[in-house]
Amino acid sequence: MTDTLSAAQARRIALAAQGFTRSRPASVSARSLHGAMQRLGVLQIDSVNVFARSHYMPMFSRLGSYEPALLDRVFFSRRSRYVEYLAHEATFMPVDDWPLWRFRRDHFARKLAAPDSWATANRRTLDWVRDELRSRGPVRPADIRADAPRERGTWWDWDDTKIALEQLWRTGEVAVAGRKGFERTYALAEQVVPADVLAQEVPIKTAMRELVRRAARSSGVATAADLADYYRIRDRAAVTQAIAELTDAGELVPVQVQGWQRQGRPLAAWRHVEAALPRRVDAAALLTPFDPVVWFRDRALRAFELDYRIEIYVPAHKRRYGYYCLPVLVGDRIVARVDLKAERATSTLQVQSAWWEPQARPSDDAERIAAELALAASWQGLEHVSVSGWGTAADDVHRALGTHPSVRRHVHAREVTM
Repeated sequence: MTDTLSAAQARRIALAAQGFTRSRPASVSARSLHGAMQRLGVLQIDSVNVFARSHYMPMFSRLGSYEPALLDRVFFSRRSRYVEYLAHEATFMPVDDWPLWRFRRDHFARKLAAPDSWATANRRTLDWVRDELRSRGPVRPADIRADAPRERGTWWDWDDTKIALEQLWRTGEVAVAGRKGFERTYALAEQVVPADVLAQEVPIKTAMRELVRRAARSSGVATAADLADYYRIRDRAAVTQAIAELTDAGELVPVQVQGWQRQGRPLAAWRHVEAALPRRVDAAALLTPFDPVVWFRDRALRAFELDYRIEIYVPAHKRRYGYYCLPVLVGDRIVARVDLKAERATSTLQVQSAWWEPQARPSDDAERIAAELALAASWQGLEHVSVSGWGTAADDVHRALGTHPSVRRHVHAREVTM
């Protein structure tokens, strides 16, 4: 008999699996980051820096204020426990997971070997880059460019250098050895990944089952589409087979979630056997658009009633909510979205717009949002918070900030000083 969960129970299970029922530590340490990463599985990387780059945000959402340089030391160093790969989009993942991704590296290798591929047409470029990495060790693309051979014609330019490194990274010949600021350094995989890890062979069927198992643990409760998206597995037949095997083994439990439907029919879902069902979730957090809680649009809409699209690429006059809106979690509900910008010149966190979601309780939620905005400003070293008049939640958030104990109203009508 299939268990039945209410939509609220499913949300609480999902949030608990992501670490939102844990108290934020008084002080965030490397151990705190490792613990959060164990629950997340992967940490998506993004270059947009209008407020804070996306890979810093999930740790802030779960752990509270911490020193971003700590994350740099934990994730960016050459001897890190983590390495970058396409384990969702570009993500940090445990370096020990390298063998699980052989199937994806082989997929890219086959594409590169095609007669009409860029790699086939630029074999000399790839060979030269390999030789440079072998002799020089970790380098930035600009370092290679500086010494690139100059020949007649167009066989070599800056784009070729970068493309070659990216292609070799996708196939696993090259790994990211760290970052300087946000710029990657590249090296041959054997210069980054431990030899014993590099030597491991994991059959594709085993890898798929392990990735689905991890996706289920990080999701708490999920549909087949949710589990496939967590690690961007395109082979749905392999996901279906892995689910069946994990269900037979007792690791996944079939459930039905009230309201989880497609075309009027209930969606099949599974709960990880170790997933907890908390009585309540008392979290409040600003979420990056690339947080696992909301990164799959279908799941965000189904589980949290959040119909979310990023508007970075939408012309300004056509944006509905703002350039880079962050969903706001209060309890087990996504209650709002806020478009934030860190204005360094004036040391101001600009709330460029603020919008209530249908499931919001404005009289209660505004204070929780104000507290998170105050914390976010402090985390980013900003002294002020300003709130524009754009959005259904703007006035409520502004009023709540004005009475928040950690801030006081500035002389300007729409700004609050930390």
